Amino acid sequence: MTVRHIKTMNGKKALLTGGLGSLGRAQASLLSSYGVKVTILDKKTMEDKGTENIKDNKNIVFYKCDLNDLTETETLVSSLSDQVGGFDILINNAALIVNKPFEKFSLEEYEDQVRVNSTAAFLLSKICTPSMKKKKWGKIVNFTSVTLNGVVDGYVPYVASKGAMLGLTKSLARELGPYGICVNAIAPGAVVSEAEARVFGHKAKEYSKW
Repeated sequence: MTVRHIKTMNGKKALLTGGLGSLGRAQASLLSSYGVKVTILDKKTMEDKGTENIKDNKNIVFYKCDLNDLTETETLVSSLSDQVGGFDILINNAALIVNKPFEKFSLEEYEDQVRVNSTAAFLLSKICTPSMKKKKWGKIVNFTSVTLNGVVDGYVPYVASKGAMLGLTKSLARELGPYGICVNAIAPGAVVSEAEARVFGHKAKEYSKW
């Protein structure tokens, strides 16, 4: 990132979901180092392991929120947006992932993952974009996944939700671009994190090699 871009970020307000996971904490720390005021949402708490490096960061505030409850999420984020005068940056990083054969997933389990992984991103984008449009500036970053390439088995709801996220990204980019809002997707591969260790632990070597 250039010096010009770093200066542009200073003083901006970001909303980051899944902010207490390994990837989330890294993003929060990086954004705060550029002077961004970061609001973290996560269903975990600051008392969980690994949050030490962001606990005392004055540029980071945390709110407990389960994205599976869309009504609660909408109420909280709408209030937070009003408090800060609108978010400039939205990072839809949170994800629910479970591994097992597709026939063993219930419809409820499928819908849970789609709700957290992509529907919540749609809801949060609706809440955050009005103020971005007024400012003629905004950034939305959606997390998809390399699993969209179909290299691993047992993640049908997760992969389906990430496909929806990719479609959401492309559609929002087309509609919001004229208002100065940039919408992008990031598709991480294997990452050293608590989630990867939990979900891919039994085939970590195979996944990392691929």
